[in-house]
Formats: sequence, C-alpha cells, structure tokens
Amino acid sequence: MVYHVYKIRLTSSLNNFLYEKQRYLRKGKRMGPVGSNMPPVIEIKPKSGWQLIDFSELLAYRDLFFFLVWRDIKVIYKQTVLGFLWAIIRPVFSMVIFSIVFGRLAKIPSDNIPYPIFSYVALIPWTYFSTAMTNSTQSLVTNANMITKVYFPRLIIPMTPVLAGLVDFAISFSVLAMLMVWYHIVPTIYILMVPFLTLLMILTAAGIGMWLSAMAIQYRDIRHAMSFLVQLLMYAAPVVWPVSLIPGKYRLLYAAYPMAGVIEGFRAALIGTTPMPWDLVGVGTASALVIAVSGAFYFRRMERIFADVA
Repeated sequence: MVYHVYKIRLTSSLNNFLYEKQRYLRKGKRMGPVGSNMPPVIEIKPKSGWQLIDFSELLAYRDLFFFLVWRDIKVIYKQTVLGFLWAIIRPVFSMVIFSIVFGRLAKIPSDNIPYPIFSYVALIPWTYFSTAMTNSTQSLVTNANMITKVYFPRLIIPMTPVLAGLVDFAISFSVLAMLMVWYHIVPTIYILMVPFLTLLMILTAAGIGMWLSAMAIQYRDIRHAMSFLVQLLMYAAPVVWPVSLIPGKYRLLYAAYPMAGVIEGFRAALIGTTPMPWDLVGVGTASALVIAVSGAFYFRRMERIFADVA
C-alpha cells in the first residue's frame, strides 16, 4: 500500500495532532492509504532549538488575545462589592502603612517631599509590576487545561496578565491627582516621560513573566518562591526609600534593576523630587530589553514541552 506522509513542524507533539488533521482534511488531502478511509499517517517533528517570535501568528490570534485580557479584567472583580475600588484601596492602604512605619517611626528621608505622596508615586508602578509579574508567572500552570487541548501561540498566556493589569494602573492615578492637589504639587515638564516609563515598566514585567512562567510549569518550586521574590524585589526597589541613599560608585550597578529607573523617573516627572535620573533610566532600559528578549527566546525554546509537562 502507498501512504501519503506529510511532514509537519509543530510546537508540541501532544496537542496539535487533531488540529493539523482537520486542517489537512478540509483541504481535501488524502492522508492515509490510497483509496481507503484509514486514519492519517503524519510524521510530527516538534520545533527544537532557539525560535524567533512569530508576530504574524500573534496577529492572527489577536481576537483570542483580546478575549483573554478581557476575561482576566472581569475575573479580578467578579462578585466583589467594591469592584474597581480595590485598584485604589490596595495602594492607598500600603501608603498609609508605609507612612506610619517608614515615614514617622523609621524616619526614612523622602527628599523633602511629604512621605505619603513620596511613597504613593512609587507604589503605583510597583503595585502593577508585582501583580503582573506574579500573575504572569502562574499563568501557564493556571491555564494548563487550555494548553493541552487546543493550539494557539503560547506567548499569549503570560502576556495576558501584563496587559490586564494596566486597568488598575490607570485607576490608581486618580488618588495621585487628589494627593497632588492636596499638597499643592505641580508635575514637571518630565511628565512627557511617563508613557516611556510605563512602557519600560511593562517590558520589565513581561520579560520576567516569560522567564518565570516557562520555568514554573516545569519546576513548581517557582510558584512557592514568588511571595519571597516579590518581597525581596520590593525592598530592593526605591519604594520606601530614595535612590539618593545609594552611594555614587554603586549607582550604575544598581541601575541594572529596571524598576529603580521607573520609580525614580515617576517621582521626577510627577512630584519633582529630583531631576530626571537619565542614568538610571538609560541603564534600566538596556537591562529591560535584555530581560525581555532573552525571556522571549527562552519561552519559545521551552514552548514545545509545555503540553507534555502541564
């Protein structure tokens, strides 16, 4: 008997078989012995090695991407009494606690700015970053059922919480506006840098999310270590203390932590504590690009085993 054998390059050897079978049958391909109705014979070869991001494929699945982002936004506040007010309550309560503990008791300097607004400006990007990073890390494990049943670009999964968190990020600015009016603070000309700083913040969260999500689905210890990691990264970031406490000789080394430039940049742009820290922003941008690009390559390399280990 003669078989028609089609070589198919897939990202997973487990969950794409039926998808490819249906696609070939719709095209009228004969995938079994000539003249028979036997099941198709397919040689499946998963992609191996380092893979580039297929942006055309992501564009083709943009409707699914939009649906998942909208689903995440609705799930966060589904069946809650306060709804979107939680986006304001969380950073406000953190601001109150930080102002009492670090501002009044520990006497942490705040660059001659009232400590409540000094800490709140930092809490806006930090709350987004920590939440997006945590949810992105856990996203593949949470959506394991979907990964094993249907094919779609896996990169959509860790990117969904990163974009969904922007809603809370935008809402939290309403409290900042009231604080600026209360303390008679006018934003500086560097407010034009806020969109770029926001993009840098998103890039950092996405990069770390891709790294950790790809690791977490294979090594479940990552999920248990996230609370410790988030706490460590928060105290390493200038959330409750100013960057002016860092000795000058270590400043550029510290700038490799992208959130340092983001947080100090927000302070310089919105409340004018210091001039725009171009050194922190510049080094942080380079670091964020390295994290994001390497994270994307690592994610794509590990993508072929997700369905098998989920």
